[in-house]
Amino acid sequence: MRKISSIAPDWWDYTTLDLGSKITDQIARMTPADMIKLSRPGFEVVFYNTIEEFYLAEALEYITTWKKATADYPVGICGPIGPTEQLPLVARLVNELQISLKHAHFWSMDEWVVDGKEVSANHSLSFKKAFNDLCYSRIDKKLAMPEENIHFPQADTSKFIESWKHARCLIMQGGQGDVKHWAFNEPPKREGAYKENPQTVEEYKKLPTRVLDLHPITIQQNSRLHCGGNVPLIPTQAVTVGPKETWETDQVSIWHAGAHDNPFGQRLTTYMISNNIPDTSVPMSVLADHPNVKFNFYAPGLGTCSVEMH
Repeated sequence: MRKISSIAPDWWDYTTLDLGSKITDQIARMTPADMIKLSRPGFEVVFYNTIEEFYLAEALEYITTWKKATADYPVGICGPIGPTEQLPLVARLVNELQISLKHAHFWSMDEWVVDGKEVSANHSLSFKKAFNDLCYSRIDKKLAMPEENIHFPQADTSKFIESWKHARCLIMQGGQGDVKHWAFNEPPKREGAYKENPQTVEEYKKLPTRVLDLHPITIQQNSRLHCGGNVPLIPTQAVTVGPKETWETDQVSIWHAGAHDNPFGQRLTTYMISNNIPDTSVPMSVLADHPNVKFNFYAPGLGTCSVEMH
């Protein structure tokens, strides 16, 4: 029987892994030079030394993707709200380079759900509001993509899922949360068929865009990032793009700025993907099965796992 979570006993998460202290100590000691060596065919590890270069590189993925879009080849990018620092840069680059987005698409990864309904764009925490405020509203109207080419997930997921059939997503960007998710692809609850063992990787990869409960780690993390730790403000459900759609993208590009997951977590998923150790208690590790994954790190944000008493 696998370990019970030391954080949330009713859930699976990375504390239920049993890699052994020898491996976890090795992971904790990894330096950027060690991590770059973990690149392999289908998995690339890249480091940036300045925060400006880091977010510019993230923004440029939007630009290079959108420049490929034509009437006969409608393509786009699926992006996160977290991190967000790249979004104003995207708008500025589009305007400065005079790039028409007529045939380009954007998929937002997720949105909060309250009482069975996605929050409105007027909600202070709305991801749709953040994208509009930080990016879309700043793009010159004569260059901006048509509103029907911007796809936000809703509690009724049918329209969002259908949109993936009409344009190709070339890159799915994301961050990594404390629970080791991308988007809000959480580890499974420890209940029913998954009481003794979490979902299999193959089961997890088939999950589509859906409404789900959020792991307590995710709720705590978002309260820290968005409202100074005021946990009651954070919804306990969200709708999120699924692994199914993730495997329909050409590339998954994850951006580790150091503000979302901790030093050990950044190292853990890099090690698991590189060594082909997918486990649904660590959702990001399931990307070991994706054919084209890139981990982008802000070097100073990697931190250390040394023991320090504060």
